[in-house]
Amino acid sequence: MDSTEFAVTARGLGKRYGKAWALRNFDLNVRRGTVCGLLGPNGAGKTTAVRILSTLLRADEGTATVAGHDVATRGDRVRRSIGLVGQNAAVDEVLSGRQNLEMFGRLYHLGARQADRRADELLERFRLTKTGKKAVSTYSGGMRRRLDLAAGMILSPSVLFLDEPTTGLDPRSRNEVWEAVRRLVTEGTTVLLTTQYLEEADQLADRISVIDSGTVVAEGTPGDLKTRIGGDRIDVVPHDTEALEETARIIGGVTGGRPSVERDTRRVSIGVDDRVTALTEVARALEGADIAVEDIALRRPTLDEVFLHLTGGAASDSDGSQSAQEASVR
Repeated sequence: MDSTEFAVTARGLGKRYGKAWALRNFDLNVRRGTVCGLLGPNGAGKTTAVRILSTLLRADEGTATVAGHDVATRGDRVRRSIGLVGQNAAVDEVLSGRQNLEMFGRLYHLGARQADRRADELLERFRLTKTGKKAVSTYSGGMRRRLDLAAGMILSPSVLFLDEPTTGLDPRSRNEVWEAVRRLVTEGTTVLLTTQYLEEADQLADRISVIDSGTVVAEGTPGDLKTRIGGDRIDVVPHDTEALEETARIIGGVTGGRPSVERDTRRVSIGVDDRVTALTEVARALEGADIAVEDIALRRPTLDEVFLHLTGGAASDSDGSQSAQEASVR
């Protein structure tokens, strides 16, 4: 494996809090100039992984490199190569957007003129020029997160860590942050994104690593992961709730599988291989049984279904305790 091909690597990383392992046998490869989504339930170990890779925590086991530097032995060089945007906004609400960026520039040891110039560049880059002189307290959630991203880019880092950057944002603000992240990647920045939002990972990530109980349980492109749970699916919504069980029985008989039934949405769903043939046969069988259908459709699995399939839908009890332990060191 060519190490210059990857901006972030991890081999067998482990981190323990007391007797509980927050991270164990964690492996990761992130290609330069891409977005890698680290996806998992609460307490899965996502934040612990980011904190180790950004040198805020020391691993108990394993090795990792960021921008070609070992995180354990060359932490100073790692820190000069990265930006980190955490779950909570780090900007000062009393100051203006521009003043915040100037302050961060000075904290990064830029001279006054250089910090001033860099603030102007970043305000324009993140489309905040018109509001740059206004207090951050007047900013929308999306504007604050874009300012957070700008602060993380003061030194033009080659690798940017985003730890659940859109938590709590409304859809419009979330889209603003997504657009900003996409622009960064087109300019060559490598992004490691942790998120619980399936749509966010689907929208932004070139590859996704699904983490559960501190270990990567699956990885691949969003498309690769979706095919793991049966390729295409047929969804049928009968007109009457009373027909759900009969609809499921018929679909199971036609396809030879066991469909899932969602009573709240009146949806019967099953994975199929030969999509067109299966859809035709299911439609004919339902018509022959005089079952009125409100909707019938072919679709690909969603990342939500992949997530539930791979992680069991929720963090285990041990994850819950781990989540509290992670929170205590944030």
